[in-house]
Amino acid sequence: KEGWRVDASCDALWRSVRANMSQAELDLFSNLEDIDVTADGSPALRFLICIVYSVVCAAGLVGNLLVLFFIRVKQDRRKSGVNFFVLNLAVTDLQFVLTLPFWAVDTAMDFSWPFGDAMCKIILSVTVMNMYASVFFLTAMSVTRYWSVASALKNRTAHKSCSAKWVCALIWTLATLATAPTSIFSAVTNVTGEKLCLLRFPGGQYWLALYHIQKITVGFVLPMVIVSISYFMLLRFIHKRSMKTSNPKRRSQVTKSVTILVLSFFVCWMPNHAITFWSVLVKLNAANWDKSYYIVHTYVFPVTVCLAHTNSCLNPVIYCLMRKEFRDKLRGMIYRG
Repeated sequence: KEGWRVDASCDALWRSVRANMSQAELDLFSNLEDIDVTADGSPALRFLICIVYSVVCAAGLVGNLLVLFFIRVKQDRRKSGVNFFVLNLAVTDLQFVLTLPFWAVDTAMDFSWPFGDAMCKIILSVTVMNMYASVFFLTAMSVTRYWSVASALKNRTAHKSCSAKWVCALIWTLATLATAPTSIFSAVTNVTGEKLCLLRFPGGQYWLALYHIQKITVGFVLPMVIVSISYFMLLRFIHKRSMKTSNPKRRSQVTKSVTILVLSFFVCWMPNHAITFWSVLVKLNAANWDKSYYIVHTYVFPVTVCLAHTNSCLNPVIYCLMRKEFRDKLRGMIYRG
């Protein structure tokens, strides 16, 4: 899910730069460095991005609607905190993939926003808010999964369900607060004769750098640390229990599941955040703004955005279809059909 259209950041001057930079172009950049603008990729690259967005949107719609159907319509009488988080995660990812058609059109039109200022603010805010919420729910699920296994509590269903609801309310509140800068400063801006949907901070590039630092820290580093620690402790707990109960098959299944969860989270998000961090260094004058920066943001960064987007359709597969009860429900539904 990063996935953020605003993070497709290559400064606006690069739209006119191909090989050599004139002094006039450098002077133009000095007036545009306080905004983030998507790099001008080739038509083939933009077409590929549109295809990926379409595929992710279709897969995300099907996968997340199935999750909602299984949990809300086909769920058992017993409830769990993890299932409640999965339900909210599905709602989050579903809202996110519904924004992808807008970004696909935006990309196809060479990042010229055709939907007006109000839709720019709405779609950009919804995209960012659901990105934060998705990461927060993944983090909460990792902690809950460890706690539910390690504590081995029984007959506490009502208490855990109530706790999960409060945690979900807190997550949506935090995601909304984290999205506040996007909601306030997003707008359609005229850049070199084109109307672009982007962020523009009155404080210039340093405020934009702080915005990216918040995203990297709150949207990746802290969640990744919490997820890794939670699953490491879970594997450690399962390892000790399986040694006592001679159940290596159970330990192997949990180890495989946890490995896939952590790797998918890391692989989907790390490349995008790494390049975003590079852009932060450039904005803070800690790294050079040169041709390599342009090339990476024009041809590599869009690929990392697409990779991050795939997280929205991977989540239901990882968190539901890897669980036997969900696979059995899906199999039964297919056979009856």
